[in-house]
Amino acid sequence: MASFEYAESMCRIRKNVLEMLSDRGYVVQESDVLGYEQFKQKFGDSFNRDELSIKACKAKDPEAQIYVFFPDDVRIGVTHIKKYIDRMKSENATRAILVVQQNLTPMAKRSIQEVSQAYHMEVFQEAELLVNINKHSLVPEHQVLTNEEKKKLLERYTLKETQLPRIQHADPIAKYHGLERGQVVKIIRESETAGRYVTYRYCI
Repeated sequence: MASFEYAESMCRIRKNVLEMLSDRGYVVQESDVLGYEQFKQKFGDSFNRDELSIKACKAKDPEAQIYVFFPDDVRIGVTHIKKYIDRMKSENATRAILVVQQNLTPMAKRSIQEVSQAYHMEVFQEAELLVNINKHSLVPEHQVLTNEEKKKLLERYTLKETQLPRIQHADPIAKYHGLERGQVVKIIRESETAGRYVTYRYCI
């Protein structure tokens, strides 16, 4: 039976993942975002993490699907990665998020890299998702530009993308929004003088 603290943490993590998917443009029903009592009613007092899996599609492109897996095993190796890739193949999903309890084995990381051209798999530690950093008062609004929006921005200011200020691929807010290398994010900050102050960052 899962302890109260463990179940409460997993409820919070799953809720934050759903909010993250919504912020990325995936369809998330309000009824899917569960409070602790609802979480207990749906998954019971005794559950394994695999039962918490999520599947969602983009609001603007229903064919663009993503899976979120919560591996039950603490140590994740190549066998686990292959299992999840096979599930993605069977469901025609090309993106996935793994919410893990500890770092992957080096072989598992290599396995993800080997299939990265066809399947994009992100890895989050549980601790990274206990709090929704996008809701923090010190974190400004971030909007990921489409390729067309990025092109128009660079043309407007006669810039090369590498001339923009940079944001690291591993930056927590970049991870939250699923930023990929080469993408540009628009950052909107509140300003006492200008009302809103807009900057852009190029993901490296």
